Amino acid sequence: MAAPAAPDILLTSRPLDEYCGLFGLTRAALAAVEGPVLDCPGGAAGLTAEARALGCHVIAADPAYAAALPAVTARALAGREAMAGAMRAAPHLYPAPRDLPPDRYLRSWDRARRLFAADTAAHPEDYVAAALPRLPFADHTFALTLSCYLLLAYPGQFGPRHQLAGLLELARVTAPGGEARIYPLHDGDGRRCPHLGDLRRELGRHRVGSEIRAFPRPGDGRTRRILVLTHVRSRIHRSAGVASR
Repeated sequence: MAAPAAPDILLTSRPLDEYCGLFGLTRAALAAVEGPVLDCPGGAAGLTAEARALGCHVIAADPAYAAALPAVTARALAGREAMAGAMRAAPHLYPAPRDLPPDRYLRSWDRARRLFAADTAAHPEDYVAAALPRLPFADHTFALTLSCYLLLAYPGQFGPRHQLAGLLELARVTAPGGEARIYPLHDGDGRRCPHLGDLRRELGRHRVGSEIRAFPRPGDGRTRRILVLTHVRSRIHRSAGVASR
């Protein structure tokens, strides 16, 4: 199953603190992770650079990294402008300005984009050109896997079979005792994935445990939900998803 063309996906520049808010993490929790962390897709985020300062090793994977750095940062800047337009057009989908002023939020993306550019030049080995559902990592490589705004956020690009294959791949590269966390569970218009229950049942058939974890959203305290995947048995092989590709 071929991955969708990269330009169809918004290239974002989220900072570490936004990741924490999206996935129910803290800086202290990241610093305590015993093993490498995967950010897939990494986009032009500041996570890898900022986490390094905490002593946390993050590997970012994204098909966009196959392009030259100026092209990646140009796409990230276009993504920033697209986000600014979306916040103006559909403010009900985003935190209220009193909780998160749009200009402050977008400045955080600008800073993250600059950190990404500098860190990619200094540590190119931590930015891997790769796309779901086939990642170039061994089974059980990562203590924590994060996947933000991809598989369930773009139902027009990722159908149910591709979503399942991607989720299985995220589970495969995650170590036993670790977690793969996926956000959001809805598309860009706020519509929850209608077949999430079917995906979870199919994951269970492949011996991947799943739960919907809820926690208060930073700022306004509204409930945020993520999908969390864990190992049910000691080994998930790449071949588990082959039939759906």
